[in-house]
Amino acid sequence: MSTKEMTKAAEVRRKNVNKGSLSYALKNGGPVVWASCLIMGLGNLMAGQGFKALLFLLIEIAFVTFMVIPNGGFHWLGLLPSLGDTPTQEVWNDELFIYEYIQGDNSQQILLYAVATMVAIVAFIVIWRASIRSGFAALSLKRNGKKVPTFIDDCKELLDTNIHKLLMFPPFMMLMIFTIVPLVYMMLMAFTNYSKVGDHLTLFDWVGLDNFISLFDSTSALGRQFVPVLTWTLIWAFFATFLNFFAGTVMAMIINRPSTRLKGFWRTVFSLTIAVPQFVSLLIIRTMFKPEGAVNSFLMDMGWIETALPFFTDAMWARVTIIVINMWVGIPYTVMSVTGILQNIPAEQYEAARIDGANAFQQFMNVTLPYMIFVMTPTLISSFTGNINNFNIIYLLSGGGPTYVGDSAGQTDLLVTWLYKLTIDNQQYNLAAVIGILTFIVLATVSLITYRSSGSYKNEEGFK
Repeated sequence: MSTKEMTKAAEVRRKNVNKGSLSYALKNGGPVVWASCLIMGLGNLMAGQGFKALLFLLIEIAFVTFMVIPNGGFHWLGLLPSLGDTPTQEVWNDELFIYEYIQGDNSQQILLYAVATMVAIVAFIVIWRASIRSGFAALSLKRNGKKVPTFIDDCKELLDTNIHKLLMFPPFMMLMIFTIVPLVYMMLMAFTNYSKVGDHLTLFDWVGLDNFISLFDSTSALGRQFVPVLTWTLIWAFFATFLNFFAGTVMAMIINRPSTRLKGFWRTVFSLTIAVPQFVSLLIIRTMFKPEGAVNSFLMDMGWIETALPFFTDAMWARVTIIVINMWVGIPYTVMSVTGILQNIPAEQYEAARIDGANAFQQFMNVTLPYMIFVMTPTLISSFTGNINNFNIIYLLSGGGPTYVGDSAGQTDLLVTWLYKLTIDNQQYNLAAVIGILTFIVLATVSLITYRSSGSYKNEEGFK
């Protein structure tokens, strides 16, 4: 296809897209299409699509009813600015000689229902736009003397040309209900004082950016904990990711050498370590490394140490121990991944390197490592992200301890384990929401910058 033909085809596609837009429909639709902005489905009805028109009308009636009924959408949106004002009241009953409680406003319920209402409004706007465009398209077909699709025709189209819409609808709804609504709810929670502090569990208020300010205020209790926890989280994620990568790569290369015997046996050994549930391994290791555990007992029995080593009772020891144990847990995964990649590196590259006089180390640095990094960059990014959120290994080994940098965060706590403690132990849901948002920002920033700077993104066609 010539350049001129490609340009013409692109222009045709652009015009077709414009004809399907809402602005084009309102500009060229006429009174019936304009009226369908208020009465959904009117355009479809005038074009002879009665069943589709009825569906649009029923959706409009259901939405309007939901918004205007008592305790409906407008009710919750009206309470959103204040999040409720009436606390639960305790009233003495002279006849029963007991206190009775009159339920007041529940800020948590108000915020949740208000968020759900906003999502419903967005969904309705999408359907409203679709109804206008659908009515305009049907009227255009009728005016031009073409066949207007019936409801049966539309259903057949869903099973053919538009099957992607049919297949994507259920997961999209699940995404909206179980991801978007909770995510927006959590983000809004970060701007409130929702916590057990000051009895704000049932009736809380908007506090703006106060929670974020306190997090970066070094004079506040929260601020004094945030910087050490964030720093250790990034240090941990770096070492946990790249030590596993390089150690696993070396192990895979050793096993993959032609001179190594029993390759299948060694790969089976690594596979078996993966098969054991991680929480079982970590709990056993924690027991072994206790002051009275098997490791310290063995070292003292051998006369190599006089007192137990503080594997989990000293902050620095605990951090190093956790990183080393994570290598034992994570290297088998790297070996399994790297083995397949090593077997696909072209042998010609090694042969050319040997002809040029490269030794084994130079071959690794100039052939193996560039190829590995090119292929595994997305895996390394996901591993880095996973290690920042690696709740199991921290919580099951050290519990975030041994000592604390504040009233809730320990010396080995990651952001995710600190978030857990703020939520479960301290019930400071607002601060946990702030930590969750900042964790997302850190992960998204590091992942996007790293990936867009990598060869895997810049050269998607292949490795040269």
